[in-house]
Amino acid sequence: MIDLSQCSFSPVTASNWPLLEDLFGPHRGADSGCWCMWWRVSRSVFNAMGKEQRKGALRQLCLNGDEPGVIAINDSKALGWCAIAPRSSYPVLQRSRVAHPLDGAEAGRIWFISCLYVRVGFRRAGLTKQLIDAAVRHAFEHGASCVEACPTEATGTGAERFVGTAATFLACGFTEIARRSPNRPLVRCTTPLAEGA
Repeated sequence: MIDLSQCSFSPVTASNWPLLEDLFGPHRGADSGCWCMWWRVSRSVFNAMGKEQRKGALRQLCLNGDEPGVIAINDSKALGWCAIAPRSSYPVLQRSRVAHPLDGAEAGRIWFISCLYVRVGFRRAGLTKQLIDAAVRHAFEHGASCVEACPTEATGTGAERFVGTAATFLACGFTEIARRSPNRPLVRCTTPLAEGA
């Protein structure tokens, strides 16, 4: 069990990219080789890209000054990742059956948590909740009106769990605003949790 009070949380930038690369595994790309490009490019482009191209695309975002997510750092090592960005950064969400925006939503200021990843050996310690809280604070500090996610209620350890669990998001102050699939609620947070709460 890790001491969560010893973790710090930082946006991923060009300068700390090596921490994320180490977390994901230089050639693995977290669980599936996605490198968090699944929602950022069309399915045809994603499928045409190899792992190294996806990795390069995420790194290029950082080199361009974007901050595509937040990492948890302990003893100079990244233990977890939460991908968060404005909805406009995830064009595939517009066509997603379960995560497309609500009618009339002010998409420009709505941010979205698309992925969570915790290093093997540090899971089930509460770090996912801390990552979500840090990501929500990051979004509000950058002008978000709210933060959304489309987690799963499915049990087990399937690939779908990279979106996080509904129970964890609800514990972070999110509320359900829509449900287009039995196991995939669309949830929203309108108030950032105070750091250390």
